Amino acid sequence: MSRCVLLIEDDTTMADYIARGLGEAGYAVERCGTGRDGLFRATDGGFDLVILDRMLPELDGLSVLRSMRAAGIRTPVLMLTALGSVDERVRGLREGADDYLAKPFSFAELAARAEALLRRPAETRDETVLACADLRVDLATRRATRGSREIALRPREFQMLAYLLQRKGRVVTRTMLLEALWDYHFDPQTNVIEVHISKLRKKIDGPGEPPLIRTVRGAGYKIDEPG
Repeated sequence: MSRCVLLIEDDTTMADYIARGLGEAGYAVERCGTGRDGLFRATDGGFDLVILDRMLPELDGLSVLRSMRAAGIRTPVLMLTALGSVDERVRGLREGADDYLAKPFSFAELAARAEALLRRPAETRDETVLACADLRVDLATRRATRGSREIALRPREFQMLAYLLQRKGRVVTRTMLLEALWDYHFDPQTNVIEVHISKLRKKIDGPGEPPLIRTVRGAGYKIDEPG
């Protein structure tokens, strides 16, 4: 069975070069030319590896990477960049990249790095199913359920719920949510977090079901087993 690779690269010449080489090596490759399109496909799941360019239109590579990790997507990421400084590489790795490759590069090196990432044992990766009481969120299939009930979530709602579940039992502040899910600081008077939390609660808490997301006054929010 072919390994599935998501290639997020806006340079068509470079993308053609990489996709052709990977295809000849037996990989199934899907391509995206913008950061926003790439993030949308990456969070859909189903990929074994993401090859991500650092400089992209609409949404830069670091923002794509940060949003993926905030949403709980643990697919290995090989980041490509023309910015080859040590500081730049360290920044990418700290944001969640699994490997970094500076342009220009040989395809043989890219293929070797991709193979090394794909050889990592599955047990070293983070869990793909998050749970709290009878609430289940599958990061690979993007499916959320509570008991036997399926929950339809918008992408941002899914990301927020996954972020909370990954920190189950701990307080998550408004600032943490804003920085992780929106990637920049909002006016402190904004109610965007409150609006999203309210919508999320309405979806995950059905009639007769104990609420799972608590407001911690003056601090933020916490998802935990009902007390």
